[in-house]
Formats: sequence, structure tokens, C-alpha cells
Amino acid sequence: MSIKINQDKCIGCRKCIEACPGNLIKLDNKKAFIKRERDCWGCTSCLKECKAQAIEFFLGADVGGRGTILTFKEEGPIKQWIFSKG
Repeated sequence: MSIKINQDKCIGCRKCIEACPGNLIKLDNKKAFIKRERDCWGCTSCLKECKAQAIEFFLGADVGGRGTILTFKEEGPIKQWIFSKG
């Protein structure tokens, strides 16, 4: 399990940095990044805070995900987990 931050979608709002309990996400050139993706705990706190949908959570076969990518979308009161094939 690990996260990936899409630099093209990141708006530099810092909400993911504040949400990460492991202090793993940093800011460089006004874009969020994670230095070592393998250190991610898989808590998904950053996904839920990212309004730009710039963070993807990779569910590998080791956790039954078979390469699935998970993102989070919020529109008003509706919150959705979105699954797609990696």
C-alpha cells in the first residue's frame, strides 16, 4: 500500500500535510510530495483532505487490491471512494 501524489493536480493547499499522522508529506515548489512512499501507513487521511483529487492510494495484491487505485471525491454532502484499475 502506498500513496502517489499527482503533481499536475496538486494545488498546494497543504491540507494533506496537516492530515498526515506520520509527517510524511512535504511541500516543494508549492506542490505536495512524499519522499518515501513505502513509509506510508495507509491511513488514507490525506486522501480525504485532498479536494483536488491529486492523491491516489495504490492497493496492491498483497492486500487483495490487485493493483486497484483508490481516490476520494467530495461534492457537497456526498463523499465517495472511487476505485479504478491501476
